[in-house]
Amino acid sequence: MAHCRKSSASGAAMSSSSHPLRPRSSVSEIDHVQLLAEQLGSLLAGLQYSDVTFLVEHKRFPAHRVILAARCHYFSLSSLSALAAACCSYMDRHAPDVLLSDGFMTLSKAALLTVVRRDSFAASEREIFQALARWCRQNGDGTDTQEVMSAVRLPLMKLTEMLNVVRPSGLVSPDDLLDAIKTRSESRDMDLNYRGMLVPEENIATMKYGAQVVKGELKSALLDGDTQNYDLDHGFSRHPIEEEGRAGIQVKLGQAFIINHIRILLWDRDSRSYSYYIEVSVDELDWVRVVDHSKFLCRSWQNLYFSPRVCRYVRIVGTHNTVNKVFHLVAFECMFTSRPFTLEKGLVVPSENVATVSACASVIEGVSRSRNALLNGDTRSYDWDSGYTCHQLGSGNIVIQLAQPYIISSLRLLLWDCDERSYSYYIEVSTNQQQWTKVLDRTKVACRSWQVLSFDKHAAAFVRIVGTHNTANEVFHCVHFECPTQLKAEGSPGPAPSHQTSPSHR
Repeated sequence: MAHCRKSSASGAAMSSSSHPLRPRSSVSEIDHVQLLAEQLGSLLAGLQYSDVTFLVEHKRFPAHRVILAARCHYFSLSSLSALAAACCSYMDRHAPDVLLSDGFMTLSKAALLTVVRRDSFAASEREIFQALARWCRQNGDGTDTQEVMSAVRLPLMKLTEMLNVVRPSGLVSPDDLLDAIKTRSESRDMDLNYRGMLVPEENIATMKYGAQVVKGELKSALLDGDTQNYDLDHGFSRHPIEEEGRAGIQVKLGQAFIINHIRILLWDRDSRSYSYYIEVSVDELDWVRVVDHSKFLCRSWQNLYFSPRVCRYVRIVGTHNTVNKVFHLVAFECMFTSRPFTLEKGLVVPSENVATVSACASVIEGVSRSRNALLNGDTRSYDWDSGYTCHQLGSGNIVIQLAQPYIISSLRLLLWDCDERSYSYYIEVSTNQQQWTKVLDRTKVACRSWQVLSFDKHAAAFVRIVGTHNTANEVFHCVHFECPTQLKAEGSPGPAPSHQTSPSHR
């Protein structure tokens, strides 16, 4: 009985100190978990090694990024780059206030340079210089001064500012100051590395952003946002077309902005076309041409892209009108877009079909029961009497006018295929409806139904399809046209619809 009681006591002692499957520990063994917790706790409470600070109701709380990431899932997300981008964008829009804030003085050198080196940090160079000078006096020990002050774009400052503000500070070497003066005096104004406000995907040629039309006739109509109510008498701005190009319509933006996309609506209540060019400037003296359609015929909405530019002024100059000597502009928009685009020789290389009514393309030659049936996207609802565009062989053709010149290298056609007939044809392109270039020759080939066509790249505002043979009669019929080719994901143009037996005259 005593032996049993002793065993029970021993077992109780064992169960109270360890689990049967856990190794025993001696009393002299250090509890590393407890010790680590105590050491981390003391680290958290102090400023030593802290690499981030929370500011809550004017109180500062030091913290450590690694511990934050380990303890809180939010701080371990690599999606934080989006948050950083949003913060930078906010600072861009409020740059003068940011420079004067107490928080600006607490930025690390790396964060400071990330902010002020941005083209979109829209403050004057004098304001940036003075804020960086304050930061250097408060935070620098002299070793960081040169790198920090290199973020100032000295050539953008006035000569009086460089001599009376920068030079007395002693923060910029005499050689750097002289180099800046030399750059300022020898460079074109538009070649200087200007800063500008960046407002992505929003039209900044509006009263909201302080834009105004400063040159041109009937100024009030251009920026009112009305793109529907215009006719021969009202709803547009204009200027007389002169040989020297001195006239034009000029828009002054509310401040210097970064833009790479302009949309204009040319007056389009009849079939007339226009030619024009667009220039931008910061100081209204030095102008850079960003769009040149002076040798091309254009109509209706123009979607224009170019490399990003900082500008305060935009000038649209009409050079030709196929009806008279006046350039008419209904609407003007400009913005910065992040949407991808491709340019070659200053012209857009489209990735989507631009031969559509919504893209302002039109059929200007050819016979059809329905205007623009060739461009409406309907590749099924056609028969012996409707749904196609045609021309008599030997006299006439089918011509599609695109809204503006594009660089194209592919087309897709649907030839009328209600029976087994085949056609022959060729295709030409032009930018002015005067000089034509043949890009495809199918005059020796029997062709039917879908035609997927590729050719060398060409600038084109007009596409002319000329039928040369029809095995059934003397008429060339085309149901659908697109440019560039837009094949379906499965690579098939789709099945042809079923049709009734053909009448003898088709």
